[in-house]
Amino acid sequence: MVRTFPDGFCWGTATAAHQIEGGNVNNDWWAFEHDPASGCAEPSGDACDSWHRWEEDLDLVAGMGLTAYRFSLEWSRIEPAEAEISRAALDHYRRVCAGCHERGIEPVVTFHHFTLPRWFAARGGWEAPDAPETFARFVGTAGAHLGDLMTRACTFNEPNVIGTMGYSMGQFPPGVKDDLGRHFAVNEALARAHRLAVEALRSGPGSFPVGLTLSMAELVADEGGEETRDAAEEVLENFFLRAAEGDDYVGVQCYTRIHMGPDGQGADDPSVPRTTMGYEYWPQVLEYTVRRTAAYTGLPVLVTENGIATDDDSERIAYMAEALEGALRCLADGVDLRGYFAWSLLDNFEWTHGYGQHFGLCAVDRKTFERREKPSARWLGEVARANALLPVP
Repeated sequence: MVRTFPDGFCWGTATAAHQIEGGNVNNDWWAFEHDPASGCAEPSGDACDSWHRWEEDLDLVAGMGLTAYRFSLEWSRIEPAEAEISRAALDHYRRVCAGCHERGIEPVVTFHHFTLPRWFAARGGWEAPDAPETFARFVGTAGAHLGDLMTRACTFNEPNVIGTMGYSMGQFPPGVKDDLGRHFAVNEALARAHRLAVEALRSGPGSFPVGLTLSMAELVADEGGEETRDAAEEVLENFFLRAAEGDDYVGVQCYTRIHMGPDGQGADDPSVPRTTMGYEYWPQVLEYTVRRTAAYTGLPVLVTENGIATDDDSERIAYMAEALEGALRCLADGVDLRGYFAWSLLDNFEWTHGYGQHFGLCAVDRKTFERREKPSARWLGEVARANALLPVP
């Protein structure tokens, strides 16, 4: 049975500058991944060479029949030194936006996707007293150059991950572990930076929805884990959902389920298969997080990332199909869900994991950079063209 999505439902895929562009030598992640103590599997190097091959990438998106492409700006290219703006870099991203329109694709622009210019990191990053204002100035500058071409803006990609991975887990720059005081202070700075960035974008050219995206999971309390679950939900999700008040939408980015016990994160369910990232295979997370976000905020929701790391592409199709079943149930119950973006367009640099994890709809040859569509790309494209959930092949 074919089940349709609402007219105008947005079908897209997403990438991040540092994960695909290559050669982003002037940001904190480049420094971090070249530090032997960081635990990174390998450096990003040339990534997917998308700085030069962006037209090929847009052709892939258009060829699939998708209607939107979410990509990020690399702040360290646009502002390589404080207050020194690269017109060439801004023009590059303007060409990407224009290239989207030429192909009938909506450009969805993310202003921060994990990386900071080295000069900003050297001043303390998000711990610097004027960090929110400095970020908002960058957003205002970039927004003034691109605003007339953007169809949607994301101020931040997963601000909840920045503090968690950078100051509690130590797996992102600056590599700090178990410092909740600094973690919470960074959260506060990010929330303020978001509000200032929204203001900057709304006061600039163009008219487009503005929001942020959050990494969300189905947090479940195992026996005795209710207080831990509630505390984790507050720090990881609710704080930033409240920071989205007044936005035009919330972007939900969802992959798995996480168990919480009385002493912290609990063990996964051994009866549930794992992805190559070690996550529980849990496509039900989309329905859970979309419903929760809509109920908590009252705002429209976009699934701005959903996908799976796997070397078996048939598993990727099955995962997306099950996730989209949940999307249809949300829509049937009147949840204001506006679109679905698959993560990711390309097999790319997966941060500390390097190139060993494959989330892409398209494979990338590590030597030639040749892109190759996987069956999942063709299947999702057929779904998008039909605007309906089609049978899994």
